[in-house]
Amino acid sequence: MNGPLYIAVDLGAGSGRVFLAGFDDKLLLDEVHRFRYPPYFDGQYLRWNFQSIFDEIKLGLRAAGVKASTLGRQIESIGVDSWAVDYGLVSTYGKLVADPICYRDSRTDEAMTSVFGIVPRDEIFDKTGIQFQKFNTLYQLFSECRGIENASMLLLLPDLINYLLTGKAATEYTNATTTQMVNARTGDWDVDLIDRLGLSRRLLRDIIPAGTQLGTLLPEIAGDVGLDDVAVIAPATHDTASAVAATPLSAGSAYISSGTWSLIGIERDTPLITPDAAQLNFTNEGGVYNTFRFLKNVMGLWIFESCRNEWAKHVNSVEYDDLIRDASAIDGFPGFIFPDDERFLNPESMLDSINTQLSETGQQTQTRAAIVTKIIFDSLAFRYASVLRSIESLTNSKLSGIEIVGGGGRNRYLNQSTANATGLPVRSGLTEATVIGNVLVQAISSGRFESLAEARSYIASKIEFESFAPQTVPDFAEAESRYLAIEEHFRIKPTGQVAAK
Repeated sequence: MNGPLYIAVDLGAGSGRVFLAGFDDKLLLDEVHRFRYPPYFDGQYLRWNFQSIFDEIKLGLRAAGVKASTLGRQIESIGVDSWAVDYGLVSTYGKLVADPICYRDSRTDEAMTSVFGIVPRDEIFDKTGIQFQKFNTLYQLFSECRGIENASMLLLLPDLINYLLTGKAATEYTNATTTQMVNARTGDWDVDLIDRLGLSRRLLRDIIPAGTQLGTLLPEIAGDVGLDDVAVIAPATHDTASAVAATPLSAGSAYISSGTWSLIGIERDTPLITPDAAQLNFTNEGGVYNTFRFLKNVMGLWIFESCRNEWAKHVNSVEYDDLIRDASAIDGFPGFIFPDDERFLNPESMLDSINTQLSETGQQTQTRAAIVTKIIFDSLAFRYASVLRSIESLTNSKLSGIEIVGGGGRNRYLNQSTANATGLPVRSGLTEATVIGNVLVQAISSGRFESLAEARSYIASKIEFESFAPQTVPDFAEAESRYLAIEEHFRIKPTGQVAAK
């Protein structure tokens, strides 16, 4: 069977990829283009070079078309997903007012305090069900002081790309919910919240569900990339929503979408909007096909990758596998950090920030890369366990297992450590969950699968999973107690920012 092919454009916060996929007797998943785009500082703001990103996407679309031709197969559609919260302002002439500002920019540092002076924190959570992060679109837009007067619409990054590909301006639901501007009960923009904060409602476009067909490529784009009469479908444009869409969850399963961020949660039919969920800063992000992703963000592999970048400036080899192997060989637990300390969000030196926290919590500072690596991964595993215990408490339920998806699922040491810390069986294998979820929604929209359940069943039959059972670890109880004491040292402020107690 040689059915149609699908293109997934998957944008992370700094690098992107384009895949060609097909659902035959074997799952076809072929990366045809990869590119990087670190943010740049323009003297005032940290920005994304959007034209460069869009040019690279077009190169990827062309490469996918060439590959499909060599296979003698047709391309059915294109879908774009990306990280959340960042957006572009588009002028009345259909052009970007300026390059989008990166969510790690410091302009929103004080925005939440100002917002809560107008609309109380508890009321915002009751309306939206979304966690408080200083870089949410709500606070970015509240802090926007230039360009608004010249803009006719605001589009989140995947929607902006779709607009340039098709001419259709709309906002896909799963990503829209991350803005903290969507009402969790109606699924539409919360106009009361938006108006009370003095934000520009006129900039917002209609919210559409994942799987909406937006139209075909504009003629000039089709000519550039060599693809005629190819549809563009909005998948779950938030990358985590796409990853969860691909995950064959069973009753009682939690997921950890492991990458730059670790998104730890469960899938629900309804949002969970309670004072306890608000206090613990959980979020109810929109999922595909009338589901909600009840989850919490943990800083994730960003901490480790930032350390690798620093080590690379001073040593010849900082290969991922070598660092994990060396960390695995270290006995015991040399130290812990609290991964969600705000100082780790965008520090000048991640290594200095880690050692500062180690010193502040009465632990020995470290310079050896393997030890720092072990501290990071052990701390993440215990943090995952803490978050999952909170989920059990908030939902009055018991979890039975964990699905680790995303690129971080290749880290067997972290997978095993997570099983040990949680006492739950862990399964990994969906390392390309976001891409798969992207194309699954396209395939459901075009009729290849009749339902999400059928699509997930197909994926479960084609992926080679690896299981990790909890193991007995010497001195585990003492290590857990040490970690929890450090976590207890840190609290979530009423503003949602992490700070020392």
